[in-house]
Amino acid sequence: MPIKLNTTPAVEPVSLAEAKLHLRVDFTDDDTLITMLIGAARVAAENICRRAFITQKWDLYLDAFPRQNFYGVLPGYAPLDQYIPSVLQAQRGYAIRFRGGKIELPFPALQSVEYVKYRDATGTLVTLDPSLYTIDNASEPGVLTPAPDQYWPNTQNIMNAVQIGYTAGYGDATAVPAGIKSWILLRAGALYENREEVAVGQRIVVAELPFIDGLLDPYIIASF
Repeated sequence: MPIKLNTTPAVEPVSLAEAKLHLRVDFTDDDTLITMLIGAARVAAENICRRAFITQKWDLYLDAFPRQNFYGVLPGYAPLDQYIPSVLQAQRGYAIRFRGGKIELPFPALQSVEYVKYRDATGTLVTLDPSLYTIDNASEPGVLTPAPDQYWPNTQNIMNAVQIGYTAGYGDATAVPAGIKSWILLRAGALYENREEVAVGQRIVVAELPFIDGLLDPYIIASF
């Protein structure tokens, strides 16, 4: 399941001015270094949270659409695609459950889906009509499923037969939660003060601050 970043964030969640204020740096000599450290800290935070922070565009590739199946079905319940005679509906308390064949889109929050393309049996690249699928951007990660009474089409038996382009992220820098920004500032500060991978010296005590990583806990997506 390859996934590629198509459009990188236009800005960082933390500005150079904010980072310099945090670092108490009032000269410009290290501006390039500090900017680079902000980006490195943001990428680290995104990898931990499995999220996109600032708006960015991704392409997800699949070898085929998921097989149509049913999930989330409890005893006495029927999946959406299952035919239930009206006489049985009158006799038992059936309820509609979730559809099968879902596709989860990594790195929420999902903003929009630009296209769903696939290679059909002849190898022709086809763009699936948006009316044939449903977008759930309330879930994290976001989900695609076939529209009601629809099914994913068959694809050519090749790798990466399906390509889904989508936009993800909280939005601009003002939409990124404060906890994430604080973590980025703290990590950038640690990188700025300690520019090598080891500390060399006498009587040096290195102590982690346990609350720091906890700043990211509310935003971690555990399923990816």
